[in-house]
Amino acid sequence: MNVLIEENAAHPRLPALLTAYHLATEAEKGAAVTGPADLPAARRAEAEDPVTAFAADTVLLAAAPETGEAVGCLVLKAGPVPEVKRVWVEPDARGRGLAGALMGEALRRAAAAGAERVRLTVWEWRRGPLALYRKLGFEPAPSWDDRPGLLCLEKRLAPGDRVELLASDAVRRHAEGLAALLVDAVDGGASVGFPAPLEPAEAAAWWAGTAGTRDVWAAFGPDGAVTGAVTLVRAGTANGRHRGEIARLLVHRAARGRGLGRRLLAAAEAHAAATGLTLLVLDTQTDSPAERLYRGAGWTAAGTIPDYAADPSGVLRPTTLYYKLLAA
Repeated sequence: MNVLIEENAAHPRLPALLTAYHLATEAEKGAAVTGPADLPAARRAEAEDPVTAFAADTVLLAAAPETGEAVGCLVLKAGPVPEVKRVWVEPDARGRGLAGALMGEALRRAAAAGAERVRLTVWEWRRGPLALYRKLGFEPAPSWDDRPGLLCLEKRLAPGDRVELLASDAVRRHAEGLAALLVDAVDGGASVGFPAPLEPAEAAAWWAGTAGTRDVWAAFGPDGAVTGAVTLVRAGTANGRHRGEIARLLVHRAARGRGLGRRLLAAAEAHAAATGLTLLVLDTQTDSPAERLYRGAGWTAAGTIPDYAADPSGVLRPTTLYYKLLAA
């Protein structure tokens, strides 16, 4: 069964899912809870405003294939050792692999972020979740939470890709690898400003020319090869200093499926916000796979322009413009 997983802390169904999780947990612990108002203040605040509560974390939702409605959630807490929290699937949607799909996506993202291990806690009476975690390779770990009945588990991960903000000299130093990435994108049909075939020397010259004119992030695989990149271009006008543009988000075809696009985009967004930008814009070919990534990351479509740019084969294609407001 195909399960749709979406990253979206602002999803309208998330407060209800988190509330159900906390109500069930408190009831299992023997607390007298009859509704959201009975939840501990911290738990209630988390369910009421998950965007604020999980601002630094990854929030995943699972949709029922039949209806497309979000019926499960998971939070991957950021930190030196990422921690899985708030795993919940509505009772009438259980038994169809949604929890496993959420866990699999969380583990994939943690590995792609370079985490060496992932940890979680589970109440010893939750036999179903405990069986799932053991099946996924989680093992008992030294306790970091001594509440009675709470088990601490960890899973070691294989090394993932490293994402790095490159200084100007590093962009020039890695120009050959970045060029190979750009050539791969054009060969794959991506509309990234160049007709096919793109010569490596031309691609390398383009990357060398970006040094000092835009922020560049690159992803490196365990073998040191460039596996992805993204750039951030800051507006040059006095009245646009609050704004930046995401451009050339690229993932090598051999490295796709590891969450690199999401990681590169998140790195650029976080840096933009930290350096005072409050608005980001981008454009991408309409109906391309990238649109799903941007929508899942909270970007808003502003409109579509027909015949905006030629694809590598020379055919004019429509482009959709997106924007994202960053927290001030």
